[in-house]
Amino acid sequence: LHLSLRRQRQMCIRDSLMSTRRRRTIVLLLLIVIALAPPTAPRARASSSSSAGAAHPLWRWAIDAPRSVAAPYRAPAHAFGAGHRGIDLASAQGVIVRAPADGAIAFRGTVVDRPLITIAHPGGYVSTFEPVSSTLAPGDLVSAGDEIGTVAAGGHTMLGALHLGVRLDGAYINPMLLFGPVPVSYTHLTLPTKA
Repeated sequence: LHLSLRRQRQMCIRDSLMSTRRRRTIVLLLLIVIALAPPTAPRARASSSSSAGAAHPLWRWAIDAPRSVAAPYRAPAHAFGAGHRGIDLASAQGVIVRAPADGAIAFRGTVVDRPLITIAHPGGYVSTFEPVSSTLAPGDLVSAGDEIGTVAAGGHTMLGALHLGVRLDGAYINPMLLFGPVPVSYTHLTLPTKA
């Protein structure tokens, strides 16, 4: 019995050493693969909380003048946190909504209680407007300034307001980044009328 316990102990120690050696070998091989991998160019990407160094296209406003931000963009603390992933523009029901940039209609329909329309733009940008009534269909091409619908009722915005949300490569960004320089504070700010 003493001999078999001793033998089992030796086998455990040997297996432990083999396991440690095997792990070291795997780690070393991974480090070699990473070191030998070709470098990739860093991709410029917008962050939901910062725009430092990010270059964005210049879009036209979705509604004609006068423009006023009724509710600003508020980045969430984390992916599923509370925030306001867009801006609400003060408007009125029936006001014409225009495409801010060239693109293709990706979605038009009702989500919960609000009619909305989504446009896929070049460069990974996607814009969503709500509440908007439209006759356009997914796949329809639009150019900057084309009428895409009219402000309707419904959703989380005050009556007559237009919500505009923008995603870049799937991540929400502050839409104000696409309309020129972002003021330090733009809550309830009347915006310039130049398109």
